[in-house]
Amino acid sequence: MKVIKVKNYEEMSEEALKVMLSVVSENPNAVLGLATGSTPLGLYAKMAQDHRENGTSYANCRAVNLDEYVGLDASSDQSYVYFMRENLFKNIDIKLENTHIENGTAADKEAECARYNALLNELRQDIQLLGIGSNGHIAFNEPGTAFDSVTHIVDLAESTIKDNSRLFKSIDEVPRQAFTMGLSNIMNAKKVLILANGEGKANAVRELVKGEAREEVPATVLQSHPDCILICDEAAGKFI
Repeated sequence: MKVIKVKNYEEMSEEALKVMLSVVSENPNAVLGLATGSTPLGLYAKMAQDHRENGTSYANCRAVNLDEYVGLDASSDQSYVYFMRENLFKNIDIKLENTHIENGTAADKEAECARYNALLNELRQDIQLLGIGSNGHIAFNEPGTAFDSVTHIVDLAESTIKDNSRLFKSIDEVPRQAFTMGLSNIMNAKKVLILANGEGKANAVRELVKGEAREEVPATVLQSHPDCILICDEAAGKFI
């Protein structure tokens, strides 16, 4: 694992942009594995700025997202499909038909998981972007998730519900379940880029870099990935 420590969130986002642009410039048809949450917002803003100012094109790229809340669709401003369209897709030239995410309102949840797994087998990520949860989760793979897991439905941990409640009017509105790529889907990516900022992520980052690879800390599966880059700010990296 390559570790890049920077001063702050702004520098983390700038370094992340360099990695993302290297992938897209080398392969204009790249499959981009994307993430939601506050961590990648700086990167997405910089991708949009670069697209406007330098003309970097995503017209031939395809995107696959990590996860989606059960019960939410694009009409909900808390859904991840809405998040991606508002914070990235509408600001670059990617075709919406080339963007993919689990269907949060699928009537048959198991069939939806199977559909998404088949899609991921077809569209192997050239890069997979990740954040890390305070409990070491990546995507919505909570502690105890099997390293060989594929797309599945997860009951969200209380710590994750609490972390995400800042984005909702109240904690009661946070969905209790989500679809998520499994850990083996993430490990199948050719390159993994994991971002961490803030003191609240420091213990998880320490486990990721220095801890034993174990299912109790899902992110530690990345220790065996052949091309994984961690970019963290001083606060998140204070124990490494």
